[in-house]
Amino acid sequence: MAKKKIITVLEPLDEYPHEPDPVSNYNESMYFNTFDLKQEIGGWFRLGNRVNEGYAEMSVCLYLPDGQIGFMFGRPEISTNHEMNAGGLNIDVIDPFKKLHILYEGKVCLLAEPKQMANPRTAFKENPILDCSVELEWNGMSPMFGGKPIYEDGSEIVQETTTSFSKAHYEQHGKMSGSFRVGSEIYEINGLGLRDKSWGPRYWQSINWYRWLPMVFSEDFAMMLSVISRDETSQDVNSSGMVLDGNEYKLINDCRVESVWDSDGYQTGMQCWAKTTEGTEYEISGEVISLIPLRNRRVAPDGEKLQTRITEAMTRFTCNGQVGMGMSEYLDQIKDGQPTGVATNGE
Repeated sequence: MAKKKIITVLEPLDEYPHEPDPVSNYNESMYFNTFDLKQEIGGWFRLGNRVNEGYAEMSVCLYLPDGQIGFMFGRPEISTNHEMNAGGLNIDVIDPFKKLHILYEGKVCLLAEPKQMANPRTAFKENPILDCSVELEWNGMSPMFGGKPIYEDGSEIVQETTTSFSKAHYEQHGKMSGSFRVGSEIYEINGLGLRDKSWGPRYWQSINWYRWLPMVFSEDFAMMLSVISRDETSQDVNSSGMVLDGNEYKLINDCRVESVWDSDGYQTGMQCWAKTTEGTEYEISGEVISLIPLRNRRVAPDGEKLQTRITEAMTRFTCNGQVGMGMSEYLDQIKDGQPTGVATNGE
C-alpha cells in the first residue's frame, strides 16, 4: 500500500483557540519575543492553555539594562479554551497573520543575578517583587512558516500523546513596539522578533534536547535555526529552520550549533552554520547578553521524577557583517544531574 502524502495547512482561524483534543496534556500555546538592538533590551511572553488539566502556563520575561531580568511565571486556573487570557497576560488577535496585541498587568521578580532562578523558590523569596505592566503591538513582516501536518485526504495524523510536543506549529518574524513598566521605571521599546503558536498534546519531557535560535538582523533579513534530538537512545539529530530573505522564506535543510559553556553548563556564545535548500550558506556567531535558567518538573506514571531545564538567553548575533538580536533557547532533560545535550551533541 502506498504511503499517504502529508501536506501542511494553515488557516486564519488557527490564530484563535481550537477545540481541545480529548487528551489530558492538550496544550495551546502562543509565544512572542522582541528585542531592541539599540538599547539591548527586550522580552518574551508565553501563554499555554492546558485546559484539560485546569490551568494555563503563563510566563513574562523582560531583559532590562545592566543584565537585570524581570520574570514571572504562574499556573492560573482556567476552565475553557475560548481565549488566550490568564494570569494577567492577554493576547488578542486584531488581524490574523498581521496584527496582534499583548497586555500584561501583574508582578515580576526583579533579578540582578538571573541565574538565581535555577532555584525559583529562593529567587522569588530573596529578590524584589515589583508591579509590572506591558503593552505591545505585534505587526507581522514575513509570511507564515509552518502549520498543521495532515494527510492529503484531510484525515488527521495519529500521534502518541505521551511522546508528543505538538501536533501543529507555526512561526513568523515581525515588529513589536510599545512599553514595559517595572516598578517606577518605564522602558519604551521598538523591537524586532519572532512569534510562534502550537497546539496539541505536549509534555516538556517529550524531547531529549533542542537548540532553538530565532534572530532578526533587519526587517528583510532574519533567521530561525532549530537542532533537535528527540530520543536519548538515538544519535539522530534533526536540523531545520528558515531564512527571511526580502519578503520570502528560504528553507534551511542543514545547520549546526557549536556552543561555548560556562562552569554551570549555560551557553555563553555559539558558532552556527546553516545551508538552505537552494545551496546558500550562512556563518552566524552569537554572544549571550543575558540569560535566565528555567525548569519544568513532572512525575511520570511509574513514579519517576522528570526534570527539564530551559535556558532563555537574549543573544547578539552577527552574520554577513550585520548585527542583530534574538534568543538562544536551549532545552535539556536533566539526567543524573546533568543536561543531556551538553555531553551528547558534539559541543
